[in-house]
Amino acid sequence: MIENNATFETAGYSHYAVSHRPQRIDIGAESLGLVWDDGHVSEFHYLWLRDNCPCSDCVSSLTREQLFEICDAPLSIRPLEAQLRGDYLEILWKGDGHRSRFHPGWLRSHCYSDQARAARQWQPAIWDRAAIEASLPRYEYADMMQHDAILLRWLRKLRDSGISLLHNSDTTPGTLQRVAQRISFVRETNFGTLFDVRSKPDANTAAYTTLRLPLHTDLPTRELQPGLQFLHCLENDATGGESILVDGFCIAQYMREQHPDDFDALSSLPMDFYNKDRNSDYRFRGPAIVLDGQGAVSEIRFANFLRGPLDVPPDQVVRHYRAYRTFISLTREARFQFEYRLVPGDLLVFDNRRVLHARRAFDLQQGQRHLQGCYVDRDELLSRIRVLERSL
Repeated sequence: MIENNATFETAGYSHYAVSHRPQRIDIGAESLGLVWDDGHVSEFHYLWLRDNCPCSDCVSSLTREQLFEICDAPLSIRPLEAQLRGDYLEILWKGDGHRSRFHPGWLRSHCYSDQARAARQWQPAIWDRAAIEASLPRYEYADMMQHDAILLRWLRKLRDSGISLLHNSDTTPGTLQRVAQRISFVRETNFGTLFDVRSKPDANTAAYTTLRLPLHTDLPTRELQPGLQFLHCLENDATGGESILVDGFCIAQYMREQHPDDFDALSSLPMDFYNKDRNSDYRFRGPAIVLDGQGAVSEIRFANFLRGPLDVPPDQVVRHYRAYRTFISLTREARFQFEYRLVPGDLLVFDNRRVLHARRAFDLQQGQRHLQGCYVDRDELLSRIRVLERSL
């Protein structure tokens, strides 16, 4: 019989609730079936189970990094014995006599049936103008800075909607960095760690002029576009300068349903993006609509003013321009545009790899307009959410 060993637990730092309990094991040739109290059946292959043994011989108790290499186990690996002890699955392996013990909450959370995998698939909360005007995530700066529970709620909303607004923040220059560091470190670019968005005589980007900015994502010229963009309003009594935002995921979904060939063109044909400064020259080539391994839209990459010459096969040139025209025309429709005038103390945060943003031209004859901005990568947002969820 396998002896219970209380030192076995999950390999990481997360806690797994036991919402369902395993009732029976069905042993197969290459896998076992775990039947749960709600009738769900999980199939776990023996290779997968051995690969994920959480014991201290297989996973470092110091770093929580894997020590065991599954390539050292035979492809024909099988259990000598498998049983449920309490709610835990315990296995004694043939050959080396290694013992593994699996937490029921961890097993259920990592079930890889089609049903379970579909349920775990993250779904963004896409929006048009009416939807976001009714449900724009708004939070108080002081609450978010002081309370981790509110920070977690803010970050989850930001993850799902791709946009949020903090009100009544300190308007002292540099405050933005303290806000960003509630998530993680700031990503530095050729525009600096914090960048001042205001009219400058030696501007190296249209953002640093009074000109209208068309809808775009920032730095599509980079292999990895910045994830979150922060825009902190310090002054804004100039005429004009309203911000316009569009959910690129919403546009992509509409195109996929109503203009499938245009959607296919923008998600398969590459575009070239150039950022040619006096002291730098960044370039990237890739599709405007990026899909993940399941075919879901994971990223939007658009900036008309940073496009390089189109370089696609001759028979695809007109097709690409037609698709590009469809996308831009949709983003210009009022039903998709959320317009907002920032006031001092407002801090707008949005997913730069999803939400396109624009700015109306402004006039400085009757006032000033000064924003500070910075970037934090999307990975940092997701990491911070997971760490907060461990204790809240």
